[in-house]
Amino acid sequence: MAKTLDKVDVVTVGVGWTGGIIAAECAKAGLKVVGIERGRERGTADYQRVHDEYRYAVRYELMQDLSKETITFRNKRDQQALPMRTMGSFLLGEGLGGAGTHWNGHTWRYLPYDFEIKSQTEKKYGKDKLSSEYLIRDWGVTYDEMEPYYDKVEYMMGISGDGKNPFQGKRSREYPTGPMKKTPILEKFEKATKDLGYSPFMLPSANLSEAYTNPDGKTINACQYCGFCERFGCEYGAKTSPEITVIPTAKETGNYEVKFHSNVVEVLHEGGKATGVRYINWLSGEEYIQPAEVVVLTSYVMNNAKLLMVSGIGEMYDPETGKGTLGKNYCYQILPGATGFFDDQFNTFMGAGSLGMTIDDFNGDNFDHSDLDFIHGGNLSITQTGNRPIETNPVPPDTPAWGAEFKKASVENYTRSLSIGAQGSSMPHRDNYLTLDTKYKDVYGVPLLQLTYNFTDQDRALHKYITERAVEIMEKMGPKQTVGRNPITDYDIVPYQTTHNTGGTILGTDPGDSVVNKWNQHWDAENLFVVGAGNFSHNGGYNPTGTVGALAYRCAEGIIKYSKEGGSLV
Repeated sequence: MAKTLDKVDVVTVGVGWTGGIIAAECAKAGLKVVGIERGRERGTADYQRVHDEYRYAVRYELMQDLSKETITFRNKRDQQALPMRTMGSFLLGEGLGGAGTHWNGHTWRYLPYDFEIKSQTEKKYGKDKLSSEYLIRDWGVTYDEMEPYYDKVEYMMGISGDGKNPFQGKRSREYPTGPMKKTPILEKFEKATKDLGYSPFMLPSANLSEAYTNPDGKTINACQYCGFCERFGCEYGAKTSPEITVIPTAKETGNYEVKFHSNVVEVLHEGGKATGVRYINWLSGEEYIQPAEVVVLTSYVMNNAKLLMVSGIGEMYDPETGKGTLGKNYCYQILPGATGFFDDQFNTFMGAGSLGMTIDDFNGDNFDHSDLDFIHGGNLSITQTGNRPIETNPVPPDTPAWGAEFKKASVENYTRSLSIGAQGSSMPHRDNYLTLDTKYKDVYGVPLLQLTYNFTDQDRALHKYITERAVEIMEKMGPKQTVGRNPITDYDIVPYQTTHNTGGTILGTDPGDSVVNKWNQHWDAENLFVVGAGNFSHNGGYNPTGTVGALAYRCAEGIIKYSKEGGSLV
């Protein structure tokens, strides 16, 4: 029988960036907050001598245990969905800090166009630019509304950047710290893109160029360029993460507590309001009920949607009829690009997760789509993240996949190859969605989340066009051979691509086509808030974290207001 705990003001499900931001803001406002975290406690001290590629990057030390909980996947509705048994296309994290522990640190603001994509597309290209199968929609908030919260995120994180992107939305302040080092690799990209008439700028980075103390008094150290960012915790405390910023800020108030090894299996609700959450401590097997005045879902995209589904909150999306909103507008990300093989050697083994240079000339609607059969685009970047030896084997396409020739080519090209990559946007399609699996369950007896997803004609056209632009830039950089990425056909759950999943709990201004309102307040339960990349109406041409953080700050403001006044915030 579940043990009922003392009621608190706010309970968050998940303690990563969103859970940490909301905890810090609410605790500073005097609210008692409890964070429920399925993983363990961890911090900078745990990452001393963390440079173990096999343990962290290959065996996924910081990721979710898929033997306990995973997802099922299929490309089409008429296929049998099967469980993802090992980490593949995206990495599901757990533990204090969530994905904010093992991210690279790219920190973007979405373009003003992104927030009003439907109205802007129709205004410029007409209503028939995309077929009705694509569920594009305005978000319900504008860039101008989001700008103050982007500013909060950047100054809390200490983001390093140069502010030279001519396509960016209006900023209230410059970046809090200057850009990272401009290496010879980045300079090569800079010259090539300038020669082609484009506008390169340094990638906004949460690997800081200098030591920085944020407005809450938390210090982030200067990056050491060790090359162990993605899939690793930072042993220097130089990659901004929740464990060194918002979580200690929340704890210092005396109003915050985290319960570890605790997996939430249900959001409890009655009479149109959430009453708390039910969770299981998987170390002891004990079951608990945590009552709360406000419940906030702050876990990963897929888990937020799953918890609403298994708790029976909201109407699940039906692709056959188009009715329902929960699980709708799932999007992934498209990855065009090109690789160049050079005679010269580069220090590719050095770097940082967000050490890079970018152009936005082919992102959003920054270029004319009148004669193109797709909308949006993606940032084109060269990054120097630190190539690690086990999983970095760049070889020309005519190289055997194994044996002596492969080994020789791999060693030869390890420091003689460079890649330009794009994060291509993904538009929602009526046949791409999240639901519950009817066959498979997790270790707690809860149905697994089911993902139905495939690339669309829009995706394939975007990928082809942006890859051609990447090839042109790479050719300008002077390699002996340039190879564009292969055209995409059907989506596969392997190999790794990005962890930039979006949609499923979209926000909006109408309960008929969204799950939460513009303050992330659930339409069907006024004291339930849901925040994360699941709120995105589509995926953009950037990493989602900066926008997720901005939504979290906005959501925290809404929670504090609700705690004082109650009722709907719109």
